[in-house]
Formats: sequence, structure tokens, C-alpha cells
Amino acid sequence: MKNYLLLIFLLLMFAFPVFGQDKDKAPPTITEYTKDCVAYPGYFNFFWQESSGKLFLEISRWNEEFLYVNSLTGGVGSNDIGLDRNQLGSDRIVKFVRSGPKVLMVQPNYAYRAVSDNPEEQQSVKDAFAQSVLFGFKAVAIEGERLLVDLTPFLLRDAHDVIGKFKTNKQGTYKTDADRSMINLERCKSFPKNSEFDALVTFVGDATGREIRSVTPNADAVSVNQHHSFVELPDAGYEPRVYDPRSGYFPFSFYDYATPIDQPLVKRLITRHRLAKKDPTAAISDPVEPIIYYLDRGTPEPIRSALLEGGRWWNEAFTAAGYRNAFRVEVLPPDADPMDVRYNVINWTHRSTRGWSYGSSVVDPRTGEIIKGHVLLGSLRVRQDFLIAQGLVAAYENGKEADPRLLEMALARLRQLSAHEIGHTLGLAHNFASSYNDRASVMDYPHPYIRIDADGNIAYDQAYDTGIGAWDKRTIMYGYQDFPEGQNVEDGLQAILSENSQLGLKYISDPDSRPVAGAHPYSHLWDNGQSATEELRRLSLLRKRSMINFSEQNIAVGAPMSTLEDVLVPIYFMHRYQTEAVAKLIGGVDYSYAVRGEGKVETVEIVSNQEQRNAFKGMLETLRPDFLMIPEHILALIPPQAYGYERGREQFKIHTGLTLDPLAAAEASADYTFQFLLHPARLARLVEQSARKPYYLSATEVMATTRKQLQEEVASGAGNYQHALARVVEQRFVYHLMTLAARNDIQPQVAAAALSTLIDIEGVIPERLTASASNSPDQAHLRYLREQIQQFRRAPEQFKVPSAPDLPDGSPIGCGGGM
Repeated sequence: MKNYLLLIFLLLMFAFPVFGQDKDKAPPTITEYTKDCVAYPGYFNFFWQESSGKLFLEISRWNEEFLYVNSLTGGVGSNDIGLDRNQLGSDRIVKFVRSGPKVLMVQPNYAYRAVSDNPEEQQSVKDAFAQSVLFGFKAVAIEGERLLVDLTPFLLRDAHDVIGKFKTNKQGTYKTDADRSMINLERCKSFPKNSEFDALVTFVGDATGREIRSVTPNADAVSVNQHHSFVELPDAGYEPRVYDPRSGYFPFSFYDYATPIDQPLVKRLITRHRLAKKDPTAAISDPVEPIIYYLDRGTPEPIRSALLEGGRWWNEAFTAAGYRNAFRVEVLPPDADPMDVRYNVINWTHRSTRGWSYGSSVVDPRTGEIIKGHVLLGSLRVRQDFLIAQGLVAAYENGKEADPRLLEMALARLRQLSAHEIGHTLGLAHNFASSYNDRASVMDYPHPYIRIDADGNIAYDQAYDTGIGAWDKRTIMYGYQDFPEGQNVEDGLQAILSENSQLGLKYISDPDSRPVAGAHPYSHLWDNGQSATEELRRLSLLRKRSMINFSEQNIAVGAPMSTLEDVLVPIYFMHRYQTEAVAKLIGGVDYSYAVRGEGKVETVEIVSNQEQRNAFKGMLETLRPDFLMIPEHILALIPPQAYGYERGREQFKIHTGLTLDPLAAAEASADYTFQFLLHPARLARLVEQSARKPYYLSATEVMATTRKQLQEEVASGAGNYQHALARVVEQRFVYHLMTLAARNDIQPQVAAAALSTLIDIEGVIPERLTASASNSPDQAHLRYLREQIQQFRRAPEQFKVPSAPDLPDGSPIGCGGGM
């Protein structure tokens, strides 16, 4: 038995050496490991090993927080997919922690904290909420407290979530391919306060989407460049500034669990750049460090000059806030990388179709300090403005050279766009009430103000802003003005806000200004003037005149006649955004972001009955056949698309196969009006307001009056063409009523009014049939309506309402949110 146990022991010794007897060799030192590497000293030292194609990072700052930013230096080029060249990704505070040779990149949770001098109180909050480990490394070399890790897998992963974008947009299922990815050494650099890394990452998979196929040479292998920045956090010299909902800034918030119980738990600050006077006692002083933005060197003339000029408007606002030469815009130096966090950059971005422009920022998550302003301007946006101008006059009367006013208007728009997106990167939110105050802010979405002058000519001279606005100066004062030593900052800020009110400057931002369910009467997108209804009437006259004068001279000699449709579309739908604005007066409510103590008690006021009725009348005008018709001379001008040209998303949607379809254009336009006029939330407000004020416009009256007008137009339309248009509009009205009556998630009285109106329509059809000619289109229309209503009433849950043709794209195409 003893011999047997001894044998087992000896076998185990050979199979499993005693711990410590044959230890793994000690890891090499960093000096040994990197002897054949190229060193890049800086904020983080890193090393490039040519033989393996790997990049190694030296880590010596343990538990020291820094900012990590990922971005996209090479884009996909599709607005719909939303992956642009030089697009910022996420910014977050991280730190490296180690356990033996294991290294983790950890993201602390700054959304929940305790602003306290008590370390235990701070730690209790840290322990209560999760942190995130973003990546794990294993040391390949050790030298004292310094570790060397292979950074290559970190850089070659999908940090920007390109795969997720493809999946969300139904473009296909992809994965990264390491064999077709590599470090882009040319854009890997290290500086005293930041280290920059870049890599070409290839995604392979099965492409299923039209968009990805349209912008790639091989949609099954998509290669883009992703960028990574490790940045030293700013020092403690920055002074956070409190957020006020009236200030015009983006809020930056976090939960502070050290807050006294009688105070709000959520702390709100504004995002802004660091700026301070050299002479704090002077009314006007040079800054310690100016804010400098750099324009993409790939921007061509005359666009380059327009963007520089528009961006420089902001210096006037900083001057009003007490600074001299505090804001500059220059061309990016030849050796500078636009993704280098040290540069505020205006990027000129190309895509397959015109898309939104964006102003974003890299922000210190601790304080709200803006570290880098980053603007993306879509290069094709300007072409829509050019098309609008082109459709209003005989743009190519002299042949192939366009009327120079077209380019001037387009460049004026680019100046305003440059100022707008830079404004976002300064911390400013949209102000969609700007047009009420005579264009008081470049932070609005402007529609070109094109007018007919005293001589009856189209004038473009007032199309867009020519400088910074009054509201913009006030917002910069709130965010950037210094206050003399001894003056209470909070008192100074409140004085600025109080003066804004005294000046009559209105401020309303995104959620309250969107058109579908919005209720504010003075805050709209793409509008002009104080009176939305009057501006709709003015635009309607301009639209009508332009279509009367529309001819082959709206395109260049040699252009296919079918391209006239591209010019016609923005003219035909010129009223669309002003219609949205007018709809918001119906059931509208005037209010501001009031706070207690500013002197106002009643802060909500229903739009007057007269204004609502005028707005309703204006909306009904857009449903009339003479408004919706495309003149016969235009229909005779525009043939189907020429060979080699295709119908696109910015042209009319048609039922006619190839030919221009004026009935489908009218159907799309009328349906658009109904979307806003008959929106459930708007109708619910009418129910509520008319209950409180019985003489006010009601939901029932809106439906009844619309029904009556449409029935009269079907009965008395002048000519077969207008009769057909009237029938199209009435059909769309009935379908909207059906949608309302079938919904169980809306105000019950709205659904009741819709069903009642449907019953009224059905009830008069026999009388209308008697008055219509036998075997006429009107008779067919009425019988069809009756059958549709009866089918709906028998089984509303089974009835499928036919869709109207979509409007051609008007706003920038693709992922919305910028301008």
C-alpha cells in the first residue's frame, strides 16, 4: 500500500511541478520589449512595432482620471445611416486600475455624486451606483510601476457602434474583421496633454439596405476610420455657471446626494467654454485665452469665405459681454488634425444627399466645461436654398449662367448656418421664437424671407440674417460675462434675465416648437414674422406668382426638361412649414419658461378666439383646388424623367407610373394640412378651451366647417381638373376622420366628434348623388365614400386607412436634430 502511494506521489510530481519550482519567466521590462519600436512620448507614451503592426501603450498613472473620446474620422456618407466624416462619438471620464498584470479601463459614474467635503459621504454614493469597465488589458511588459499593454485590440474594435447603426437602420448584419483592419499610424500622435489614436476598421457581413449599397464600392465590406483621444482633464480653475430655463443654454445635470432635503436633488449647470478677462476690473478687456474655431481646409471658395464671415459674427456678441477679440475663426493649420481635442473645428462634410448640420461638443462631465467645439456642416444643404431661389425667377434667362442672386442667397444661408451651429458648440440651445422678435437669434431655423419689391420684382436681399441677433448677445452675456469682484454672480445673472423680459425678447426651444402637437403660437421652425397666418397668406401669393411665371428658363440650356420637376417641388410646397406654424395657433397657448419671483403670476394665456379662427381660415385655404392645382402650362412643360435620370426622394410621389401626377401632389399637400389641423392633441385642446370659453373655436366646428367646404367644392368645382382635386381632398378628410374615430388613446370627445362627422357625411350622400350626373366621376366618388364609411363603421378595428403619398423631403434628409 505504501509503495502504491509513493508511486502516485512521484507521478503527480512529474505531471504537476511543485508551485514555485518551475515558475513562468519574469515578464520583460518595457525597455527590453520596446527596443525595436518607435516611441511616441507625450501625455501617454506609446510605441509602434512595425514588425507586428501593433501599438503598445505605457501606463503609469493609476486611478488618475482622464477624458476618453471616440469619434469617426472616415464616414459612410449616407444621411439615413448617420455615420459622417469627423463625427464625434461619446466623451467620458475613465481611469486605469490594475491588479497584478491585469489592467482595466474603468468609467466612474458622474451622474450620481455627493458634492461634499466628507469622503465617506462621497464614497457612499459611489458604492450605491454602478460603474462601467470599458476594456480589459494584460501587461506584456513591466518596469516598476509602469506597465505596457497592447492597445491594438482596443483600437480595432467598434468603438463608434457602427454595427449598431447598420442594424438599427436595417442595412445588414456586420462584424469587425481584424484581418482587414489596421492602425492608421499617420494620425496617431501624442502631445503633452492629449494622445490621439486612429485605426482603419473593416466591417464584413451581408448588406441588405439600399442606403449602404448606394454609398460603398462593396457593401459587404465597409471600411471606416475610428479615432480615440485620451485627454488630460481641465484644472480646477473653471467656475461652473448655474442653469436657468430662461437663459437659452443647454442644461447639464447630475444628482447631488449631499443636497439639503429642502433643496432640489438635481443640480443643473450650463455648458460653456472657459473664458476670463485679463483685466477683471475693466468694462472691456482682452481674454486670458481667446476662443478660436478652425475651418476645415477642404472647404472650397466662395463657401469658405461665407463660413468664416458667419462664424465671426459671434465676436460681436462677446464684445457686448465685455470682451475684446475673444472669439476668432481661422482656417485650420496644415499640420493640425481636426479630431485633435485641442482644436475647435468647423467641418465641411460630404454626404450622398443633403442632410442636417450639427454643432456638438466635448464636455467635462464633472463641470459642464466645453473642451472642444465641433461643427459638422453638410455640404449639400446649400443646394436646396439655390433650388428655392431658382424656382422663383427666370434663373437661366441668359442660357447657362445662373442669375447671380441665386448664389448670393445661398451664401447668405451658409453664413447664418455657420453662426447657428457654432452657437450650439458655445452651449446655446435653439430659440424658435426668434422670428417673432424680428430675427433676434441665429439659433432659429430660418425660412428665406423672399419678397416682391415696390417694382413687382422678386427680391432676395432680406432672405437671411446678416449678423448676430439681439437674443444671441443676451445669451452670451448670461454664459460668459465676468462680474466684478464683490458682485453677487447670481444677482448679476438674474438682472440679465430680467432685462431680457423688459426688452420683450421671447425664448422657446425645441419641445414646445415642434409642429405636430406643439401649442405655442409664436415659436415655430422655418417661419418668418410675428403673424404666422399673415405670413402664410404672403407666401401663398409668392408661390402662386412663381408658378404662373414658371418656364423652361428656370433651368439651364442643355438641362433635360424633366429636371424642371426638381425646381418645381420646393416652390409647390413652399407653404408647408408656414402651414405648420399656423396650425399651432389653433388650440394654441402662449407661455414662457417662467419662474417664481420674476413678477408674473398668470403665465399661461389661450390664443384669442379671433386669432384661432383666422388661423383656421388660413389652413382651409391650403385645401382649395385653386391652391392645390399645378397650372396647365407647367404640366405641359415637364416630361417623364430623361433616360439616365431616375425619380428620387426629392420629387413628387406619383400614382401614374412615369408621368407627373398633379393629383398625387395635391393629395400629399392636403394630407399634410390635415395631419396638423386634425392632430388629436390639437383637437383635444379645442375641446378643453371651448368648454371653458363656449364662444371659442371647437373641435366639432373645425370638422363641420371643413366638411361643408369640401362638399361645396366637390359640387361646384370649376372644371374637371378642379373637381378631381376636390374629390382627392375630401377622401383624405374622410380617412383622417376614420383614424380619429377608431383610436382609443385620444380624448373621447375628439373621437366622438370625428365619428359624428363621418355619420353626417354618410347621411347627405344620397342627396349629393341625386344632384350628381349619372356615371360621372363625382357619382363614383360619392359611392366609394359611402362604401368606405360603411365598411369602417361595421368593423373599425379591421378597416385599413389608405396612405397618402409622402411629401418630398423638405427638411434636411436623414438623422434629424441639428439644422
